[in-house]
Amino acid sequence: MLKYTCCFTGHRPQSFPWGYNEEDPRCVNLKHRLKGEILCAIHDHDIHYFLSGMAQGVDTWAAEMVLELQRDYSISLECVLPCRDQASHWPYESRRRYRSILQRCNQVTLLQSQYSQDCFQRRNQYMIDRSGLVIAVWNGTPSGTGNTVRYAKAKGKLVYTLTP
Repeated sequence: MLKYTCCFTGHRPQSFPWGYNEEDPRCVNLKHRLKGEILCAIHDHDIHYFLSGMAQGVDTWAAEMVLELQRDYSISLECVLPCRDQASHWPYESRRRYRSILQRCNQVTLLQSQYSQDCFQRRNQYMIDRSGLVIAVWNGTPSGTGNTVRYAKAKGKLVYTLTP
């Protein structure tokens, strides 16, 4: 299954110059390139299973794209939650999107019930360990995304990196 599975890692909105403004042309362009990488994964790598860690920003965008592409492709989305209250402090609209994705995905995996300092790292390792391909949106700075990219490369995974 590793060969046919892809996961996502990337920054949250506050790490982008446009923040939460998804209408900003730079965000529109990045989302267009991200969708192109997902289509490449489907066509060129025969990926049919995707994992999203469901963080705000890149994870959410990628999950929504996979759900949209299910209309045309036989693909599945697993949402991997680091803890039950992952979205509890998010803005209302972000929580609404989160719940909508969870209702429409093929599988929800809850890794632990309570938050802990390492729950996001554990979620990222879970996804990398179960994927053959990683699509990363990373600006190259030290971050959780950077740690995930390094872990993926150390595990010998194929990593496609998009720069915002």
